[in-house]
Amino acid sequence: MTVPLLSLRGISKSYGQIHANRDIDLDVAPRSIHAILGENGAGKSTLMKLIYGVEQPDAGTVIWKGEPLALASPADARRKGIGMVFQHFSLFETLTVVENIRLVVPASKSDLAQRIRALGRAFGLEVDPLAHVHALSVGERQRVEIIRCLMTEPQLLILDEPTSVLPPQSVDKLFETLRRLRDGGVSILFISHKLEEIRAVCDHATILRGGRVTGNVDPRDHDAHDLARMMIGRDMPQPMPAVAHSGGDKRLEIVGLDHRPDDPFAVPLSDVNLTVRGGEILGIAGISGNGQSELAALISGETVLPREKSDRIFMMGKDVGALDAAARRRLGFAFVPEERLGRGAVPEMSLVLNSLLTAHPFGLLKRGLVDTARA
Repeated sequence: MTVPLLSLRGISKSYGQIHANRDIDLDVAPRSIHAILGENGAGKSTLMKLIYGVEQPDAGTVIWKGEPLALASPADARRKGIGMVFQHFSLFETLTVVENIRLVVPASKSDLAQRIRALGRAFGLEVDPLAHVHALSVGERQRVEIIRCLMTEPQLLILDEPTSVLPPQSVDKLFETLRRLRDGGVSILFISHKLEEIRAVCDHATILRGGRVTGNVDPRDHDAHDLARMMIGRDMPQPMPAVAHSGGDKRLEIVGLDHRPDDPFAVPLSDVNLTVRGGEILGIAGISGNGQSELAALISGETVLPREKSDRIFMMGKDVGALDAAARRRLGFAFVPEERLGRGAVPEMSLVLNSLLTAHPFGLLKRGLVDTARA
């Protein structure tokens, strides 16, 4: 019988009264792509952090190649041959791509730059090695994370939602990469909510619900509906039929928008026109790095237009091009950034304090107190 590359026995982890993982058993075979399935809050990311040494379990044993393993840090995990690409990035924004990778992979900058370009061409992960991370889109930053991890030549590669910001053609190339890594002897733990992707690339799937293992299956033997039912414990509701909608009043209108950002690495916008009416959902499609971030910043008010060019963006019929984000919120506009941590929320602050950052003008008392028990 083949010894698993990684085994977990009775792994549990709690944060106060919250049980993130409960008595989890898991076996990852050599040369396999193993999916971890579950809803948000099922305990997937916590379990991966335990395997990678970011957190330590409260109970249970981690077994690596048949021997008990205790990891004090991610550096310990990397030395053992375990690598991880996080859903939330761990890059220094003030450094270049090659400088970030050099923190983990010791080599000259010129050698690393050549290897970065070669990996990018081979696996559809193209990125400029000399670009500063703060100038990269979210999709480009994830490419850097994946390349950095591949450079450490891991025996077990953990991927937390790796395709969430990749275009379809890069997803296909990534899957080709994962298959080549598997065939070359690397095992992969793959977390994704995209069930068809798991069916396409994974050899095995472990399903978590409420922090517990509720099933182990070959995902190729089940359709996406079956896998979804296993994840949530009930049948998925039928989607509402599409209904033609003529739309209401104009809520957002952009007319002939031209903008050249001050950042030399940003993408200029030229003659952008769009209208969103009440009751409509408007999609903006495109491969990352083609101006979506710049357009979103102009719509949200993170970037404002000069007064002489402000009459290009209208909300609720009002010219808002020169208004900041707070003024636009008062008109009824809300914005969820693609980078949830750091831009959308302050991780070190509670939910109550985060909400006060933008909700304080809406009927809250000046010098008021927060009732933490009720909050």
